[in-house]
Amino acid sequence: MYVFERGNLPADAHFPADLGKLGYFINDKDQIRKISDPTQDFRFKINSNARWNELQREAMNECIRTIVSSRLRDLGLTTLRLPLKASSVEPHVPVMVSSNLSSATRIIVVIGEPIQDLGVWAYRSVGEDSIDGGTAVSLAKAIFRPGTDKEGDTDPKGKREETALILANTGQLIWHCGARKAMTLTSWTSFPRPSAVDPPLMMTGRNKVPKNESWEEHIMCVFDEILASRGHLVRKDAKVDVIGVADGGLGVIRYLSDNWEDWRPYISAICLTNPLHSVRVDLSNEGDDKSSPSSFAAFLSSRCRAYVLSDQEDGLPVSGSVEYGCNCYASGESLNIEGIMSKAWVHMLEWLDRAHADPNLFEAQLEVKEFGGEAWVSDSE
Repeated sequence: MYVFERGNLPADAHFPADLGKLGYFINDKDQIRKISDPTQDFRFKINSNARWNELQREAMNECIRTIVSSRLRDLGLTTLRLPLKASSVEPHVPVMVSSNLSSATRIIVVIGEPIQDLGVWAYRSVGEDSIDGGTAVSLAKAIFRPGTDKEGDTDPKGKREETALILANTGQLIWHCGARKAMTLTSWTSFPRPSAVDPPLMMTGRNKVPKNESWEEHIMCVFDEILASRGHLVRKDAKVDVIGVADGGLGVIRYLSDNWEDWRPYISAICLTNPLHSVRVDLSNEGDDKSSPSSFAAFLSSRCRAYVLSDQEDGLPVSGSVEYGCNCYASGESLNIEGIMSKAWVHMLEWLDRAHADPNLFEAQLEVKEFGGEAWVSDSE
């Protein structure tokens, strides 16, 4: 039998995490384009071997992660490790928080999708729109530099001193012992191997992060270790606005439903993209009467909005309130769920601003009916 020695096995593909060496650059519109053809964006398939394509994509994603992290730090955000007692070499999940977290009277918490990297809405949006537009950089600029628009132009006047930002990290929950960092499943499977024919790395208990073994646990950890640390990490009277993206929003709804009495005095408003919860299922554990004004169901109907896929103009009411227990609005995205956040965050932030400024602001109970493909909206109250 013919046996290959280790030295004779084909080497695994390698692509440097450098835009220039990958053949790309950032144009004046903050878009990543090919050096050889500035009209073309990232090309995924460059080889008939799927492994080569995946590794090239991971190298590009690493470039984007580095750029996004640098821009967020320039805006005053820093990394916080969870669990809080973990050292830099122990298993931990990084989240990003603004430097004014302990002094802010208002905190905006963003719970992203479990398939995305920290601070990234969608790599698809980064390619189609811009680096800022497809990531949390655009939102952070709008919060800390009012006047920011979706293209990233900023007006440096009037930085919001009283608003802090927390970017949770539901995606990077796998701890790589050798690299000493947390990563997504996509990054894990794209990590270099001894040869091109070696199997993917095996996962064991050593690759789990305490209190963050799943995205549900991570959401609990963000609330229990950061937001609940009143008088220490956050002010005792700080109000919290929550933005939940797809599964991240589902986790928030489930957590708050189970712990509403503890959080009712502090949660100001909630915005969701592509809501995945069901009023009949995920609010079934509420011990209080759902018709009570103090119930979580009542809060959802009055201080929560959801943005969904729709071919309607962005911001228009659409159907879904019966299933989700809150008013639903067109996001401006009609095709890709992961593209909702990059299209709808402006509407979300404007409404969260209004809700924070007026604790007595409540959503009208809208009833949306469709006739002949057109939506008709009425106030059910």
